[in-house]
Amino acid sequence: MAQVRHDVRSAVRIPRFDFVQRTAHWANALLFLILMVTALPLYFASLADVVGRRHLVEQIHLWTGIALPVPLVISLIGPWGARMRQDVRRVNRWTKDEIRWLRSLGRKKTELDKFNPGQKLNAIFVAGVIVVMLGTGSMLQWFRFFPVSWRTGATFVHDIFAFAIFAVVLGHIAMALTHRDSMRSIIKGWVTEGWAARHAAAWLRDVKAEAMNVSQAQQIGTPRIDRTAKHA
Repeated sequence: MAQVRHDVRSAVRIPRFDFVQRTAHWANALLFLILMVTALPLYFASLADVVGRRHLVEQIHLWTGIALPVPLVISLIGPWGARMRQDVRRVNRWTKDEIRWLRSLGRKKTELDKFNPGQKLNAIFVAGVIVVMLGTGSMLQWFRFFPVSWRTGATFVHDIFAFAIFAVVLGHIAMALTHRDSMRSIIKGWVTEGWAARHAAAWLRDVKAEAMNVSQAQQIGTPRIDRTAKHA
């Protein structure tokens, strides 16, 4: 009986990310990749000699950095951004159990939300990095408008966060490649009910409650057929 229940859960698909969210994720990933690739010859002189065309690399790096917030902003505004805004609220909502889970490095069993605490920290880091790198990068590009002390500090912060980005992005890719179901959800948009029950039970419960509320609302809104009128 338990095997049958497991097979049924494995067959049921639960939508996790809509088209807007997936598009924003991959657009953001592409922009980060371009920034990382162009940052290498700008930072390491030996690579700069190999690549050449430093001015072109600088311009690509600059305008890619300016474009970095655009996919996220577009995905958050308008009626199409409802699911993204809902997920932002989830990322900013922390429970005591999630904090304990994080302190135990995932060893403590608890019912998790749509995103586990590690994924929430990654999302917060990415959002913060976009703001910090855009701000410090602007100071480095348009340095005439800022005092020397600000530019020196901006250079230091920009470099430190750049190294942090490389570490986090490489770690994120490694985690994605070793977690097939999570990777599929950001490509195709869905996970199985069995995966959700194991890794995001609290979110699955919310999804089922929402589906039930929608179903009840539709039943209430469905006009009843007056069968006596047929015989009148």
